[in-house]
Amino acid sequence: MDDTLTVAVRVRPGASRARVGGRHDGPHGPALVIAVNAPPVDGRATEAARRALADALGVRPAAVALRAGAASRDKLFAVERPTPELTQTLRRLRDGAGR
Repeated sequence: MDDTLTVAVRVRPGASRARVGGRHDGPHGPALVIAVNAPPVDGRATEAARRALADALGVRPAAVALRAGAASRDKLFAVERPTPELTQTLRRLRDGAGR
């Protein structure tokens, strides 16, 4: 098993409430939609999305790192040491009924 999992994410900054779930077909392929309260200023939305992704996947925030897309709504995050359950959770959030 790979020791990192790359997760494509579409960030929606300035949302009325934070939410992880849904699919966006973006430049990196099928992406998980993450809505965050933070504005797209000084990396705040990126940091909020990183923490929301970690929380939704049940991993420590330190296990999630931005790989690409610092100034874009379309980002790639790397998750360290993914488990098979983590991959299933990601698929359910992206393609199923995300909350």
